[in-house]
Amino acid sequence: MALKEALLAEYDHEMGTTRRLLERVPEDKLAWKPHEKSMALGELASHLSNIPNWAATILNDSAFDLATMTKQAPRTSRTEILALFDASQRSARALLDRTDAEYAAPWSLKRGDQLMFTLPRVAAFRNFVLNHTIHHRGQLSVYLRLNDVPLPPIYGPSADEG
Repeated sequence: MALKEALLAEYDHEMGTTRRLLERVPEDKLAWKPHEKSMALGELASHLSNIPNWAATILNDSAFDLATMTKQAPRTSRTEILALFDASQRSARALLDRTDAEYAAPWSLKRGDQLMFTLPRVAAFRNFVLNHTIHHRGQLSVYLRLNDVPLPPIYGPSADEG
């Protein structure tokens, strides 16, 4: 099996699960935080919705410089959060039509003149898009649980839904 087919199957599964969780974001709790150092619920959901956009720099560019990164404003409604997610996940999925050689090409993360690391593009995609999504989705599931929002199944039945 080519890397493309394996990544597409994993990507589609994780993005479907992520959307089902984002659909549960309560409109009246977007400013809620579990701790003063935490992101607000709406900020976390917006960040999660934007992560697939990172695929473009990983798959199209040879490097990304953190010094050039700008922070996106959080969306102000569940509808906006879902629209951002739908657009970003569609855009990223379209970029996955690559050969194994393209996936093996190096990609680097920099901060100004400092090279932080270099990875094959497939590893960078899995780390910064898939794993990063899973990480923040876990955070969001805790936020939702703390607000008594029923959780959908993620990797099996949840305490709320079988």
